[in-house]
Amino acid sequence: MGREREAPQKPQQEEEEGVSYTVEQLVAVNPYNPDILPDLEKYVNEQVSSLTYSLDANLCLLRLYQFEPERMSTQIVARILIKALMAMPAPDFGLCLFLIPERVQMEEQFKTLIVLSHYLETGRFRQFWDEAAKNRHIVEAVPGFEQAIQTYAIHLLCLTYQKVPRSILAEAINIEGLSLDKFLEQQVSNCGWTLEKGHGQVQLIALPSNEFNHPELKKNTADSIPLEHVTRIFPILG
Repeated sequence: MGREREAPQKPQQEEEEGVSYTVEQLVAVNPYNPDILPDLEKYVNEQVSSLTYSLDANLCLLRLYQFEPERMSTQIVARILIKALMAMPAPDFGLCLFLIPERVQMEEQFKTLIVLSHYLETGRFRQFWDEAAKNRHIVEAVPGFEQAIQTYAIHLLCLTYQKVPRSILAEAINIEGLSLDKFLEQQVSNCGWTLEKGHGQVQLIALPSNEFNHPELKKNTADSIPLEHVTRIFPILG
């Protein structure tokens, strides 16, 4: 996935053979080697520019910063946290934050990211978008941030609603007017959404059925146990 680089402190035989390693291989082989720290920092920037993501590599870098705090780049740490926010609903943000010293977390940009994380975790999207708009200089440093959060918001709505009012959808994804109309057209065509009229001519969006917004679809755990497994229990109980 990452660009190939020479591994630090390679054995002489490997040097003679010209062996090279990807960042993932460097992390797997020797994650506590401080010599790979510059490679990991470059890899964070590559993730930003290429719209890719590697939680393992980023956690490895944060652990190395713990051992060598004087080498910490707060710009890199901020980018790691933003990428972690973009990975929601995965718990990556909390995993990364756990490795960041409290004194660093008290810096303004990190306090902002923590607030944004809280708003997302609690589904308070209007507050999230308002706060993000006040701090564009932080979040817009990572391309694709807005689209990633919109995807998470839609994911959360699909788990919660069978039919969602247009106003709630607009608030969650921060899109209104003609832009929202175009977005809905795409979702109807490609994702199985349907548009309906509710009471008072309120537009409702019927979302695809799943086991969370339609509990009756949830498979009974007992039904998933093969009969032969159950019959094996009887002799044991006897």
